[in-house]
Amino acid sequence: MRKSCIIAALFFLPNTAWATDATTTMGVSATVLNACLVTATSMAFGTYNPTSSTPTDATSTINVTCTPGTAFNVGLNAGSTGGATVSTRQMLNGATPLSYSLYSNSGRSTNWGNTPGTDTVAQTASTILPISFTVYGRIPQQQNVGAGSYTDTVTVTLSY
Repeated sequence: MRKSCIIAALFFLPNTAWATDATTTMGVSATVLNACLVTATSMAFGTYNPTSSTPTDATSTINVTCTPGTAFNVGLNAGSTGGATVSTRQMLNGATPLSYSLYSNSGRSTNWGNTPGTDTVAQTASTILPISFTVYGRIPQQQNVGAGSYTDTVTVTLSY
């Protein structure tokens, strides 16, 4: 009888309140920008012998990192020497110029200039990893120049 009284008493207790769930949604968004970074190593020709019958060659590397899917062009200007052009650049030692050229191919036949669609290097970034480009430099043989250190600064322009 005691069991039945306890069971009967449970029926008379107030109903226990159960928690219920309410839901909604939250929008999440972001805008990914077309962004690029560019770095370049220096081109060091080393020693140049003006009496040699062969040109002096060197290379440099340009690294470009862009948002995936970003189309870009890499251009190289004429350098900082007045009178130089993108096809005949010049290093200086005082007022004495030493001519050199920059190319986009290892055969050193395709000039690397600064006009998109004409003489720049075009690419589309496929990943966020850097894309490397080799710049091929050449000092023509047998230039009439004196001994000394010759320098120039070329500006790398990344258009995207």
